[in-house]
Amino acid sequence: MKYMIQMNVPAAEWDAIMSSHSEEDMQAMFAHMNALNDELTSAGEWVDGQGLGGPALVKTVRAGSDGRPEVTDGPARAGDILAGYWVVDVKSEDRALEIAARASACPGPGGKPGSDPVEVHPIPGDPTAA
Repeated sequence: MKYMIQMNVPAAEWDAIMSSHSEEDMQAMFAHMNALNDELTSAGEWVDGQGLGGPALVKTVRAGSDGRPEVTDGPARAGDILAGYWVVDVKSEDRALEIAARASACPGPGGKPGSDPVEVHPIPGDPTAA
């Protein structure tokens, strides 16, 4: 079964969160995430994944009345922004939850595990089957 595992960050706090990490903290965070990615790849569970940029890089697009794109800078709605995601293909929901817990344990400032919330979304083979 495929799952999307995603980390979200409050968009309004993105810059403050990022600036609270020292260079050493950032290296520890990337090392943790790279180790998780390597484990998923070695286990044959990796499908896709990326860390994403902050709200300053986001564009929101809506179709105009003529069908052409109307583009605005920033997220569509106030609140959380997707900071990164993994798509995994695992044998059980328990395994997806284990991976999410590993992502949540990513070190934050000072090396302390962040314990940030991580969402796990099943990706059904038939999206009409809820």
